[in-house]
Amino acid sequence: MTKKKTKYICQTCGYESAKWMGRCPGCGEWNQMVEEVDIVGKQPKRSFQHSDSTVASKATPITSIETQHEPRIPTQMKELNRVLGGGVVAGSLILIGGDPGIGKSTLLLQVSNQLSVLKHKVLYISGEESIRQTKLRADRLLISSPELYIYAETNLESIHHTIEEISPQIVVIDSIQTVYHPEVTSAPGSVSQVRECTAELMRIAKTKGIAIFIVGHVTKEGAIAGPRLLEHMVDTVLYFEGERHHTYRILRAVKNRFGSTNEMGIFEMKESGLEEVANPSEIFLEERSKGASGSTVVASMEGTRPVLVEIQALISPTSFGNPRRMATGIDHNRVSLLMAVLEKRVGLLLQNQDAYLKVAGGVKLDEPAIDLAVAVSIASSFRDKQTRPTDCIIGEVGLTGEVRRVSRIEQRVQEAAKLGFLRIIVPANNLGGWRAPKGIEVIGVGTVGEALKHAFDS
Repeated sequence: MTKKKTKYICQTCGYESAKWMGRCPGCGEWNQMVEEVDIVGKQPKRSFQHSDSTVASKATPITSIETQHEPRIPTQMKELNRVLGGGVVAGSLILIGGDPGIGKSTLLLQVSNQLSVLKHKVLYISGEESIRQTKLRADRLLISSPELYIYAETNLESIHHTIEEISPQIVVIDSIQTVYHPEVTSAPGSVSQVRECTAELMRIAKTKGIAIFIVGHVTKEGAIAGPRLLEHMVDTVLYFEGERHHTYRILRAVKNRFGSTNEMGIFEMKESGLEEVANPSEIFLEERSKGASGSTVVASMEGTRPVLVEIQALISPTSFGNPRRMATGIDHNRVSLLMAVLEKRVGLLLQNQDAYLKVAGGVKLDEPAIDLAVAVSIASSFRDKQTRPTDCIIGEVGLTGEVRRVSRIEQRVQEAAKLGFLRIIVPANNLGGWRAPKGIEVIGVGTVGEALKHAFDS
């Protein structure tokens, strides 16, 4: 005899409570507790066989385990291969999140077509669009491959039977918030449904060796909707970022069991779909203004790729008691720290100045090698003196005003030389052990004061 009982589950972290509460004790979010029905007692008979019905494994000494190379399925998108670590790993579960309309479905439909052209059987499951709507998008993207199967369904039982019938190598679920487990009583998109559906898809991927892509909705804060457990269960978490008013998109990995989490892929949205951007540095610098103060260029590392970006600063006298510190693409705490170093070690009076900083192109920089470029930008705007347009500045700044060593300096300098920069200001400890490209002047500095003297030397 089954008995229905209600419980309240936080839609952010999955915390369960017998009564409603305004604030979740688990994550501290407000108004996230949603009522769901819990069936207590005899459970209904399972409607389909779970994928984990395999022979139980035994504990094995680590010295007797044979290692083997994980086979990867490369796509025709080099940028996606870079982010994934070389290609799609068979049996992996990949979660892709992003804002509505950013291009997640377009990216996965293009990837599905490329893999199907390479004779890999692909099953694209759409829970948000009908087959005809998906076909309209496919026609716009010039997609026509007999190895690409389209299936519009949200019932996980039907999805499981279709996977058993077709036996694909790649499966795309668009999106996980629309899929529901028939044995879970809550509504599709709830914490219980998302957790159970993802767990079943993970069992299918691991036992059958099928690579599964899952599209996830995001909250208004930009995080993937659903419990945090969802990101722990999958093998790879990708974020598809960009502004809807611009055509450029950034694919970034925040978790990857089969590769680096620092890689970044750049795409451009066009009428025929997403196209790769071979040299992102040219894009970030193409609209750089000449002769303006407060602008510097830094060579930042995104994984194994050096990317040149422009850092802009605007320093103006404040009209309030407390000066404002605003930053886009850089941590504002780092900006406050560097302004304190400039005031204490260099003598710039910045305590009565508003500071506004931005990384052009919508890129987010978090490595310490950008410190010196940020400091030079602030000093350039404060003094209203421009830096050379052919200068590139690299270095980490300490609290005592010293410029510290950074990693992969040779790759950064080569990327700057490739784009026509003639002078590179680097930490003095990075000099030696490598050779600069021909025609490039490399200047080593030990303090922020030295860097400013060289930067403003006409």
